[in-house]
Amino acid sequence: MSSPPLSKLHPVVIWSTWFWSGLWPKAPGTIGSLAALPVGWLIFLYAGPVGLLIATIFVFATGWWSTKVYLERTGREDPGEVVIDEVAGLWLALAASDGGLYTVLSLFVLFRLFDIWKPWPISWLDANVKGAWGVMIDDIVAGIFAIITFIGIFLLLVWMIGWEILQGG
Repeated sequence: MSSPPLSKLHPVVIWSTWFWSGLWPKAPGTIGSLAALPVGWLIFLYAGPVGLLIATIFVFATGWWSTKVYLERTGREDPGEVVIDEVAGLWLALAASDGGLYTVLSLFVLFRLFDIWKPWPISWLDANVKGAWGVMIDDIVAGIFAIITFIGIFLLLVWMIGWEILQGG
């Protein structure tokens, strides 16, 4: 016996598509990330990096569950409209920010770059880890890559132009 199709008002659809942002016909991952950006930024501003990390863990866990149900009910492997994984990966990256506009936007761009480009091991995870875990984990690693790259760029700038100049003095 097959399950009835999921309504767009079903909580699993709402959550997995991050309040329907993943249903956008073009670039659903980027649109979902854009929809997650102001929420993550506000959490950071009001609850700090620890609060955002807690929110990220919550989104990851509930996203894994909703994605699992979504995949089971639709019979699909990694549907583009499921963007809760982008929410978790982006929020992880944003937790490394200072909350400033340029830092947040830089981490957003780096996260999207790694999520789209998928260098190893992200590409390996995307190709080999199946189910809800596979949908979720490659975006977490993309978030980690964004953090590492951001820190690397920052350290390179410090080395190149000096700490005093970066601090405005």
